[in-house]
Amino acid sequence: MHRSPAKEGSSGISSREAFRRFWPYTRGMRRWLVAGALLLILSTACEVVAIRLFGDITDRVLAAKNLHAFWTPALMWLGVTVLSGVATFGGSYLTTLVGERFLLRLRDAVFAHVQRLSPDFLDNRDLGDLMIRLTGDIEAIEQFAASGVISAVTAAVGAVFFAGAALSVRWDLALVSFAVAPLFWLAMRNFTARFRDAAVQERESDGALTSVVEESLSNQALVQAYNRQRAEQRRLHREGLSWLEAKMAETRLAALYEPLVQVIETVCVLVVLGLGAWELTNDRVTLGGLLSFAAYLGYLYPPIQSLGQVTLTASEATASAERIVELMETPPAVANRPAARTRTARRGRVAFDNVTFSYPGKDRPAIENLSFRAGPEELVLLTGPSGSGKSTITKLLLRFYDPRFGRIRLDGVDIRELSLATLRDTVTLMQQETMLFPGTVRDNIAYGRPDATDEQIVAAARSAEAHDFIAALPQGYDTPVGQRGRLLSGGQRQRIAIARAMLRDSPVLILDEPTTGLDAPTARRVLEPLRRLMAGRTTILITHDLHLAPEADKVIVIGGTPENTGGLQRTAAVPHR
Repeated sequence: MHRSPAKEGSSGISSREAFRRFWPYTRGMRRWLVAGALLLILSTACEVVAIRLFGDITDRVLAAKNLHAFWTPALMWLGVTVLSGVATFGGSYLTTLVGERFLLRLRDAVFAHVQRLSPDFLDNRDLGDLMIRLTGDIEAIEQFAASGVISAVTAAVGAVFFAGAALSVRWDLALVSFAVAPLFWLAMRNFTARFRDAAVQERESDGALTSVVEESLSNQALVQAYNRQRAEQRRLHREGLSWLEAKMAETRLAALYEPLVQVIETVCVLVVLGLGAWELTNDRVTLGGLLSFAAYLGYLYPPIQSLGQVTLTASEATASAERIVELMETPPAVANRPAARTRTARRGRVAFDNVTFSYPGKDRPAIENLSFRAGPEELVLLTGPSGSGKSTITKLLLRFYDPRFGRIRLDGVDIRELSLATLRDTVTLMQQETMLFPGTVRDNIAYGRPDATDEQIVAAARSAEAHDFIAALPQGYDTPVGQRGRLLSGGQRQRIAIARAMLRDSPVLILDEPTTGLDAPTARRVLEPLRRLMAGRTTILITHDLHLAPEADKVIVIGGTPENTGGLQRTAAVPHR
């Protein structure tokens, strides 16, 4: 249960820097942003006209008791209202469309970057925290950098429209009403920093809470077997309390801000209405004019309040932007070179030449001065005590990391000269823990070759001796395997993994403890399809189980000395049976 540090590597970026970094994700959609903003501005203009028509009806129809003067402004009012409704629909639709496409584009970009990071990076992070970054944090950024732009523009234009309309009715009363604007700014400024800090704490607590849920549910069998249900409940409760405190701190600020603004707005309206009533009694303003002015004033303050809310949204988005930037600025452990090769001979000759490697942040080498060769139709068995670096060889051959010294060659070419896609298409890995995805048996067999035909999938299953048990499943190849394949037995999962490797048909095969966790009879049933899988390929078998040693062309023992340096200790060639 790992915990990533809060705001590790945080850049402390400003709202302007956050906007500059994420605004490019609106490229190709900005015309829709403009169109949406124009439609919403048109809707605001229609509201200005509608209020003016209301004032005319009050003075020319109601006050004058002239029914004949009602129909023309009434029909105009109806037409303006219909136009406003159409414009509001179009503007809202375009705003939502751009916002959702922005979310899709940014989430895709962040997820693609995370997938380029080493597996160890993900193993040392809270999965829940990463999930919150890919959901809640990205949504907060969208509300600032995409739909937030339209909200800010339409609020600013709306404030100008209604302020101008109020000035046109009574400029002196309008100036009195404008005097309250600095109060909105002061209220917003007082809340911005605190709201941002609360948003950061809420995001981190939400991530920790999600991680506890994911960890507990993923290991439910272990939890029940060890009677740890109450401990997990208490752990969830503790994280839930932390999230509750953070959420309530954020809620308190929002709940205080809104009524404070409403009080300021109400005081101003009452002052203006009091002055307006005095002027009405002195015949300096008509009833329709006063009502129109009050309506303009009522419509003026919400846009001003929205502008203050935009600032609070920007504070929350900045907190989220720091978390996304921290993730995006984490460099992959390896990357393609500019002129990386996209083709290789695919014969599968592997060579480790004096390879030394240390994990990031570790002084002690995981492997040191390791050299060996493996060619087509050869089985090289790697064994040694736990922690001696056996699985590290897999990570280096697949270029999850690059060696500190020495080099690894594939068909005579340094693997750093190959593109990552080319290298990994050439090497098939069967991990110690058989990894299956939720989906059907067919989906999992075809995972490494999604364009495979049904005939090819069935042929691979037959070679892996999996076809018979698959055919006996309720839906055959279309039977769901459950989360991580838990609806199947260990042996069944292993044979599906073998079928997946056979279908991929790569020249280099890495088997990492292929029979771990299987009982002796199941392991024996798995060995025969494993032998068929290894036939004709360069095979590197990592195992503690030495019963396959007589079949190996080479046995390489890593570690095992008193000093346990992690270097190559013994290489023994064993005649192939």
